[in-house]
Amino acid sequence: MTILPNSVSRFASGLALLTLMVFQAPHARADEALWAKLRQGGHVILMRHAITVSGIGDPPNFLLGDCSTQRNLSAQGRDDARQIGKIFRDKAIPVEEVWTSRWCRCIDTALLAFENLKTVPMLDSIFNDDAKRAEAKTAGAMRAIPRSGLKGNLVLVTHQQNIQALTGESLSSGEMLIARMGQAGRLELLGRLPPGK
Repeated sequence: MTILPNSVSRFASGLALLTLMVFQAPHARADEALWAKLRQGGHVILMRHAITVSGIGDPPNFLLGDCSTQRNLSAQGRDDARQIGKIFRDKAIPVEEVWTSRWCRCIDTALLAFENLKTVPMLDSIFNDDAKRAEAKTAGAMRAIPRSGLKGNLVLVTHQQNIQALTGESLSSGEMLIARMGQAGRLELLGRLPPGK
């Protein structure tokens, strides 16, 4: 039997599509289960700020109150933040409060996605902090997160290093960890949601 090159190409494309569908289906169901939990309220959403212009950290001698001296959101990051907000509205996710780092890229992510926010110094970047200062911010954030009584969801918009210190997990830009605060004062992770999904 002779197999024509076009047949092989169509078969390979079909197989790739089928494989993609098989692997994506469980993730899509898991994402929907997380969104369903969020609709009930009472959760903590840890979000890394959206995509920035290229770079690591901030320029030397940056000023906290002057966005022009910081590494800020890229055009893609601004679009992603708006899309995240749209998804929350479309899925009717109740947001009780939004806390954010005082860094402009976090504030802008929160404003574009959710509008109302409160800047919280304990969510400020720990990238350049010594161990003692970083631990103090992390412990302060853990103490501040309510143990109970949240009717909607609490969104924390912060930095990769901060989220890693709070949860042990590393997130990509705009990605979210869904958690609840356990009675022992530790965050119990329920899953993660990719940006814009």
